[in-house]
Amino acid sequence: MIRLFVGLGNPGPDYEQTRHNAGFWWLEALAHELKVNLVFDKSYQARVARTNLNGQTVWLLEPQTFMNLSGKSVAALANFFKIQPQEILVIHDELDIAPGEAKLKLGGSHAGHNGLRDIHAQLGTDQYWRLRLGVGHPGNKADVIHWVLKKPSLDHRIAVDQTIERTLKALPHLLKGDIEAATRIIHTSKPPRPKIPKPAATDATPSTD
Repeated sequence: MIRLFVGLGNPGPDYEQTRHNAGFWWLEALAHELKVNLVFDKSYQARVARTNLNGQTVWLLEPQTFMNLSGKSVAALANFFKIQPQEILVIHDELDIAPGEAKLKLGGSHAGHNGLRDIHAQLGTDQYWRLRLGVGHPGNKADVIHWVLKKPSLDHRIAVDQTIERTLKALPHLLKGDIEAATRIIHTSKPPRPKIPKPAATDATPSTD
């Protein structure tokens, strides 16, 4: 079961609408759905909320340390409340997934993501859950830093917001530890492509006169 939800991003208005803050967007949508307020707690250098769902204490955490130091906030709260890595879900932007899609996974490489890199180091393991929100790739590795620190196009932002709305429906399953059910919801989150209307049929035949 998931006891700690962590949204990754950078603090401050300059970064608020950038792709790298997709994890913040998801966590803030979760806070809104649960009707809880994220409040800064200097003990964790993060905005934090705590609630009780089905008799289980659940934490929401939004590190305010900047992305490359995210692990300090995560480890501080997890260690204090004895939350195991497998009970943590980190939500973050993912370059290798298209906007409108998301993937759930346990463990694995940080793939150069600085937030995940620091969480790996601070927890001493990669065995925590990640919800990877697709933001797309610029096509050139040299452009990645500029890409993630830039606002997405309107179409891409709408696609990410729709993905957040749909993946939040997996929450009951994540809380119960039913990862199979949660995965089915999350991995089928891409909206259907609009159908191209077929030309109207006609009974008329060309004249041979």
